[in-house]
Amino acid sequence: MALKTRIWMTGSLDWFGYIDDAEVFLGHRSFPNPPEEGDEWTCESGDIFRIEDGEIKKIGHTDPPKKYW
Repeated sequence: MALKTRIWMTGSLDWFGYIDDAEVFLGHRSFPNPPEEGDEWTCESGDIFRIEDGEIKKIGHTDPPKKYW
């Protein structure tokens, strides 16, 4: 599958992408690697994403996942 959304990873292993001409944080460990059609995830900020037709789309927002130390 060819991903149409432009994505990149920073040196601190954070994933970013351009969605609707805006730079968006896609997640850290929650980002699916390799990304495939139909993958859905919630990043640390609570944004929910899904890959549809080769594009990453923001489909909603929820409370950020709780971290248990």
